[in-house]
Amino acid sequence: MQQDTKRGLTLIAPPLGYAVALLAVPLIAIVIFSFWTQDYLTIDRTLSLRNYREALTDPIYGAIMLRSLGISGSVTLITVMLAFPVAYFVSFRVPPAHKSLWLFLITIPFWTSYLLRIFLWKVILGYNGVVNSVLTGIGLIDEPLSWILYNANAVVITLSHAFAPFAILPIFVALEKIDRSLLEASRDLGENAMTTFLRVTLPLAAPGVVAALLIVFIPTVGDYVTPAQVGGAGGTMIANVIQAQFRDLNNAPLGAALSVLAMLIVTVLALGTIWIARRLSGGRD
Repeated sequence: MQQDTKRGLTLIAPPLGYAVALLAVPLIAIVIFSFWTQDYLTIDRTLSLRNYREALTDPIYGAIMLRSLGISGSVTLITVMLAFPVAYFVSFRVPPAHKSLWLFLITIPFWTSYLLRIFLWKVILGYNGVVNSVLTGIGLIDEPLSWILYNANAVVITLSHAFAPFAILPIFVALEKIDRSLLEASRDLGENAMTTFLRVTLPLAAPGVVAALLIVFIPTVGDYVTPAQVGGAGGTMIANVIQAQFRDLNNAPLGAALSVLAMLIVTVLALGTIWIARRLSGGRD
């Protein structure tokens, strides 16, 4: 028994050490850094709550944090709502022998560079881009639309496309685990297709939906590349402000405090989502 324990510890030690070195240590460093203060060109290592007071009282940071949560929430809802029908189709309508091929075809466009896909959306949504060219060509608009790029709408569209496969896959896995005999039993009891979906399929797929919500929401709150490229001033998110504090404004401690607050808010929202999901499912895992 002791030999098995030692063997298990030996196997887990390298990945655990790797995780601690690349995750735990930087997080601890950021937390400690957030209690220091920037004194012109030097950092005062005296512990202080000044950065947190500024982050919590300055209305600019609050407004940008709310905007970030709103954009991420919109991206999450749109992505999951579009991903569920795709996952449902592959799980229930595609023959088992072809499901792997369909999943491959769904994910293969996302093997390209993330930056390349962002620039592609800039081409599509630009003032002289694909959307405006088509709308102008068919006569629906006289002048190109200027509000579809460099604002929050462009960020939502780009992020929804970027995180689509991350929502499709967990929902598909949850749908695949559903016992088809339960659906047949529901129909035998007189339920139609819609009530069977609402009372059987959707509740059983809830774990996959919750997983998709979290997988999309958590990283999009911290995304800074997409808003920097397609967001403009109206699409700036909290990660862009944090980046500016570290790189441009020479106030890394304030950037660290904003990072900690963002992580705490996202953690609370994620735990709240899990708690609500468990309450609605009657405590099932």
